Amino acid sequence: MIVDTVKENLSVNKLVSSKREIIFVEGDMIVPDSKPDILSTICTSGVVNIYSKEILDDKVKIAGSINTYIMYLSENGEDKVRGINTSLDFSENINVTNCREGMNSIIDVKLKTIECKVINGRKIGIKATLEADIKIYNNEEIEIINDIQNAEEIQMLKENLKVNSLVGMGETKINAKDTIAIDNIDNLAEILKANVNIIDKDIKISYNKILTKSEAEIKIMYLTEDNRINIVNAKIPVVGFIDIQNISENNICNVHYEIRNMIIKPNQVEEHSVYVEIEIGVSCTVYEEKEINIIQDIYSPCENIEYNKRQITTMKSRRNFQVSKQINERVVLENLENKTILDVDINPIVVKENRLKTKVLYECELDMRFLVSDSNLEVETKNAKIPFEYVIDNLENGEEVNMEIEMEARDKNFVIQDGGNVTTNVDMLINANSYENANLNVIDELQSSGEREEEDYNIVMYIVKKGDTLWKIAKQFGSTIDNIARINGIEDVNMIMPGQKLYIPRYVKKASNEVKMVNYA
Repeated sequence: MIVDTVKENLSVNKLVSSKREIIFVEGDMIVPDSKPDILSTICTSGVVNIYSKEILDDKVKIAGSINTYIMYLSENGEDKVRGINTSLDFSENINVTNCREGMNSIIDVKLKTIECKVINGRKIGIKATLEADIKIYNNEEIEIINDIQNAEEIQMLKENLKVNSLVGMGETKINAKDTIAIDNIDNLAEILKANVNIIDKDIKISYNKILTKSEAEIKIMYLTEDNRINIVNAKIPVVGFIDIQNISENNICNVHYEIRNMIIKPNQVEEHSVYVEIEIGVSCTVYEEKEINIIQDIYSPCENIEYNKRQITTMKSRRNFQVSKQINERVVLENLENKTILDVDINPIVVKENRLKTKVLYECELDMRFLVSDSNLEVETKNAKIPFEYVIDNLENGEEVNMEIEMEARDKNFVIQDGGNVTTNVDMLINANSYENANLNVIDELQSSGEREEEDYNIVMYIVKKGDTLWKIAKQFGSTIDNIARINGIEDVNMIMPGQKLYIPRYVKKASNEVKMVNYA
C-alpha cells in the first residue's frame, strides 16, 4: 500500500565547493612616442575588471583586465614625474572540484600586488598578483514529508526547524558615468593614478524588485601642464533594479558588486575635467527564513513501514550586519622632513581568524603605501603596516558559523608630526554575513508493506541503557511513547535515566484510525 503523504518544498542553495586561487598576470608595455624615456618607476597601481565568468565541469574560467597606472621618473630633467597607463588582459582556467555547468557562483577577484620593472628606457615589464575567492553553489528543490493522511496508527518523531530557503537570484548591469571637475587653474596634462571603490552599499525591497544603492568612490591623481601634482575626489551614484519574484521586506539579501569595465580619461569636450565611466555588475541572492516540521523517524506498531532516508545540507540562522572599527595609531616613517603626503593606498588584510563559542576574533593588518614629495617634486613611496583586531560577537555558535566579511576603509586622515611620525586615523567598516549549516534527515519513498507479526507478550520489563530514548524503546518493542509513559507514570517523556526499569506494554490497536504524532527529539 502506498502511504498518502503531505509534503512541503524547500529550496536549498548549498555551497558545494570553495577555493582561493592566486593568479599571476604578466605583460610588457612599450612607452608611447609622446612620452619621455623612463629612468625609474615610482609606483604602480591598478583596478581589476572582470569581463566574464564561466562555470564548467570541475573548472571555472575567469577573464578580465587590470587597468594599470605607472608613475615614473623620466630622463627629461624638466618634467621629472610622468605617468602612463595600460590595460593588462588575463584569462585563467581554475580547477574547482564538484562544480558543474549551470551552477551558481560568487567570485571575488582582488589585486594583491602589482609591480613593474624597467627593461629599457622605452619598455616596461609588469607583473601582478590577483587573489580569486571562488564559491560555487548548487540550487536544489527538495520535497520534505511533514505529515501522513491515510495510514493508521503511525508513530512519527517530528522536529520543528527554522532554515533559510532560497527565494530567488538575479543580477543587473549598471553604467555609472560622470564628468569630474578639477581646479580651474589646473590644465590637465596626464592622469598619474586612479582608484575606484564601491562604498555605502544598501538595498530596498518593494514590488518584487530590489533597489540596489551604492556609490563609486573615485580618486584621481593628475599632473598639470605646469608640472604640479594634484588629486581630485568624487562619488558617483550607483543605482539599479533587480527583478526577483515573491520577495518581501523580511527576506535576507546578499548583494555582490564587481567592476566589469572602466574608462577614466581627460575630457576632450570640457576643459578642467575628467570623464569617468564604470560598468558595474550587481548580483543578489535572496533567502527567507522558513519554519519546517520535518519527520525524523517513523514506524507503526501494527504495520511494516518501509522508507528511504537521506541527509541534505542547507543553511540556517543567516543574517547580515556591520561592525565598525576606528584605528588611531602613530606610524614612524624615515626621512619625512619638509615633505608632503600626496596619497595613501590602504589595503586591509585578514591575517588570522579565531573562532570561539560566541564570537569570532579577526587579527588584521592595515597595509599602507604612502606617496610623498618635496618642494622639488621629488616623489617616493614609503610602506607601513598597522596591526589591529576586531570582534564579531553575540553569536549563538561561533565555532560552527560560516562567516563572509568585506572590509572597507572609510574616513582617512594622515598628518605628519615633528620628527617624521605620521598620525593615522582610519575608520574601518566591516560588512559581514553569517550562516550555519543545517543537516536534515529527510524521509522519502514511504510505503506500508503489510501488517507486522504480532508479538507473543502482553508486557515486558526493560532496563534503560545509556543513550536510550523513549522513542527508541517504543520503536524497538512495537509499542508507543504514550503507552510506556502512562503505565510507568512518566510525566516528562524526555527524562529517563540509565538503569531505570520500564514496563513495556504491547500495543493494542484502537478502533478508530487515529494517527499518533509526537514532537520529540
